[in-house]
Amino acid sequence: MRFSLPVPPSFSLPAVIRSHGWVQLAPYDSQDPYHAFAYVDRLANGRVVAYEVQPAAEGVQVTTETMLSEEERAELAHKLAWMLNLERDLEPFYTFARQEPKLAHVVEKGEGRILRSPTLFEDTVKTILTTNTSWGGTRRMVSALVDLYGEPVGEDPAPRAFPTAQALAAADAASLRDEAKLGYRAPYVSELARRVARGDLELEAYKTADLPTGELRKELLAIKGVGAYAAANLLMLLGRTDAIPIDSYALKVVSNEFHDGQPVTPADVTAAFERFGEWQGMAFWFWSYGEET
Repeated sequence: MRFSLPVPPSFSLPAVIRSHGWVQLAPYDSQDPYHAFAYVDRLANGRVVAYEVQPAAEGVQVTTETMLSEEERAELAHKLAWMLNLERDLEPFYTFARQEPKLAHVVEKGEGRILRSPTLFEDTVKTILTTNTSWGGTRRMVSALVDLYGEPVGEDPAPRAFPTAQALAAADAASLRDEAKLGYRAPYVSELARRVARGDLELEAYKTADLPTGELRKELLAIKGVGAYAAANLLMLLGRTDAIPIDSYALKVVSNEFHDGQPVTPADVTAAFERFGEWQGMAFWFWSYGEET
């Protein structure tokens, strides 16, 4: 079964895929990471669907071997619109980018949209699993969660969807630590899953929350396991681009770009990009990856 989604004029699927490393984390998969990707998703009715997304003349084309009802197709289209940032108007950002040579590639390549997971729960778990570890460690931990607790598409054990909050809540912290090898992150993931499963924490409501960024940051920081860097990363994924995910790499970028390699502080990082206003997080994100794109 195939269907297409319309996209904004400035949209580039390869640019979204390459916006960061999420496409390398299960249940994403990409044999051609510059142009297309596959994903396994659990729909609201419990069906698990594997599908592929690739560029098409009319936008993007979605292909799945599963026959979908109109309701299921609408749900999948809605999720993909979120995953691909299709709702985002980037012209205000492009106005800044056109004036900054270091960001010229953003407009030329249709960059500015950041790949997301269908749910903020998945993005939050993955973000927690990026802390204090190598990228290889993050990939291993995410794959373990999917393999151990995700639901398969059919009778074959693979591929699997990202586990639901209920599935991870049913696994105690010890299992997450010893079987999924999450280390010190296990109790954080366990508590997050329990809170979401019980309905104590409505993460998905943050997608449309009209809270000021500062207030939303406080809400995210109240989640155990989410520190300043993780909160800033989640804010970026939520489209709050006035926050910069400051880590050792951000310090290195600002040191080299603006301070001749001298040591800098988080305040220096903010100061370097504050002229971009509400788009400063986006300016940093694509400035820091400019040479790689």
